Amino acid sequence: MKQVISTSLAPQAIGPYSQAVRVGNTIYLSGQVGFNPATMSLVSEDFAAQAEQTFKNINAVVTACGATLAEIAKLTIYVTDLSEFSKLNEVMANYFKQPYPARTTIQVSALPRGAKVEIEGIVIIA
Repeated sequence: MKQVISTSLAPQAIGPYSQAVRVGNTIYLSGQVGFNPATMSLVSEDFAAQAEQTFKNINAVVTACGATLAEIAKLTIYVTDLSEFSKLNEVMANYFKQPYPARTTIQVSALPRGAKVEIEGIVIIA
C-alpha cells in the first residue's frame, strides 16, 4: 500500500509526482531543488545557497514522513557543475553525521527551472 507524503514546508510538486511516497518501512523522496517553498523560486543563483535550501527542503519532507535525516539510506545528487563538489560536501556535512548515507553524485546538463543541484533519496524506517 502506497502512502503519499506532502508538506507545505517544502516546495510543491511542479508536475505529476508526489514529494514522497511511503511503502512499508521505505520512503522514496522525489528530487528537491533550492526553491523557497513560499515563492516556488530559487533562493539564489549561488550553488552553496541552493544546496543549503535543497537540504532544508529534503529535511522538511523527511520530517513530514515522521523520520529524520539520519534515517536516509541513500541520496542521489544531480549537479550541473562537478567543480562545485567541495561546496556540496561542506553543505551536506552540516546536515549529516556518521554513519553517512550512501550517495551518488552525477553531473547533468540541466535541471528544472535553472537549478544547479537536485537531490532525491531513500529513507528506511526501522
